Amino acid sequence: MASIPRFSREQLEQLDKKTLIDVVLMLQDHLDELSQRVKKLEDQVAKQSRNSSKPPSSDGLAKAKTRSLRRSEGRKAGGQKGHPGHTLEMRAEPDHLETHSLSHCPHCANDLSSVAADDYVCRQVYDVPPVQIEVTEHRAEVKYCRQCQRSVRAAFPPGVSQPVQYGMRLKAQASYLNNYHFLPIARTCEVLGDFYGHAPAWAFVAEASQAVATGCEPALTEIHHQLRQAGVVHCDESGLRVEGQLHWLHSASTPWLTFFDVHRKRGQEAMQAIGILPALTGYVVHDHWTPYQTFDACTHVFCNAHHLRELQFITDQYQQPWAAEMAQLLCDIKAEVIAACSQTASLASDRLAQFESEYAAILQRGFQANPSPPIPSTSKRGRPKQSPPKNLLDRLDKHRSGVLAFMYNFAVPFDNNLAERDIRMVKLKQKISGAFRTHQGAKTFCAIRSYISTVRKQGHSVMAALHDALVGQPFIPLSLSG
Repeated sequence: MASIPRFSREQLEQLDKKTLIDVVLMLQDHLDELSQRVKKLEDQVAKQSRNSSKPPSSDGLAKAKTRSLRRSEGRKAGGQKGHPGHTLEMRAEPDHLETHSLSHCPHCANDLSSVAADDYVCRQVYDVPPVQIEVTEHRAEVKYCRQCQRSVRAAFPPGVSQPVQYGMRLKAQASYLNNYHFLPIARTCEVLGDFYGHAPAWAFVAEASQAVATGCEPALTEIHHQLRQAGVVHCDESGLRVEGQLHWLHSASTPWLTFFDVHRKRGQEAMQAIGILPALTGYVVHDHWTPYQTFDACTHVFCNAHHLRELQFITDQYQQPWAAEMAQLLCDIKAEVIAACSQTASLASDRLAQFESEYAAILQRGFQANPSPPIPSTSKRGRPKQSPPKNLLDRLDKHRSGVLAFMYNFAVPFDNNLAERDIRMVKLKQKISGAFRTHQGAKTFCAIRSYISTVRKQGHSVMAALHDALVGQPFIPLSLSG
């Protein structure tokens, strides 16, 4: 910012009218610039997770009381009608039976030891037996072949390659604890030691994870293939610390599939290298990150959860009524879509026209409250700086088809929360571990998380899938729509 010359009172009194006017205009420009800077700083301070894309962890200890942006859908709290519920049930044939005898009457102390029981009151306890490491010795016969006069040996089972080693089940459990529940390597070893009385070395956990990542490669290839052909794909990206530097975690997912990869770049170079976005021809759900929009073979859909947070920010900081009206309209459309989705694949044409008209009217009121800034002088380069409300209005106007796509096609989601839920697990891993020490370690974790997330989405056991990957028979995801 240019420095402003200072004048004493005597100097101002000696200035002619034209020079004085120039000084006043210069001070006005300076005041406008300072006001813009103050407003920008106030906006930065006011942004929290509820009104921007900032994560909740950035709100700090002094954050305001949580205020959900969700609108009531008229349902009561708790389990809904038809929900099956979950509870322990009595088994007809328990594994063990313990009979507790009654020797004396609790009321009169009469001896009942010789009296036969009339009936039993039964209670069952679900528990696990004590477990410990079991060692299996594999003996391969060695014989002398008189035909070829050689000493020959029987083959060991697949995976038994060392004189002393850990088995596949223990490897699967180590990878399960480290990659699914995010236990650090040291604590994973400690847990295994507490459970089984035998704590493996740290290297065992890393080797187990690498073995799982190698074993699940066929599943990852199939996940990648199915995502490239999916009709609706959710995409997101987030920073990840690898080898002390900022890298980027990229995700692509559907309700049935998840794929993660890590790259040094955030934008188009990384998306091209990963190879999913360039092949998509259906709907791609994401935020307004510009590199996504460079892929024009697909139809772009924009996350309305982001829009609701930004509209909340405009309402809080700029007190502009159109923002609250737009947020309410988006939520009303969503509620009508939810009510109608069981009967049809799109809203009726008259309702579509009405919502489009309301959307356009709200935008018009917003533009009236936020006119375009004046064209800058020829000495200034680039576009004139706009306010946050005007920037949001421009995006909602330019991309209205992507904002409202969910009301035209019920297969298109309202938001990109699926991708954010998927990517949150990797961010949780980083929060616990701090960073990935090696690039290969980050790639290994992304591969295993892709596999685990897909397994969970398709309703299979994570532990069994990890074991299957280790023995060379990984779970291959079913080809499901999404």
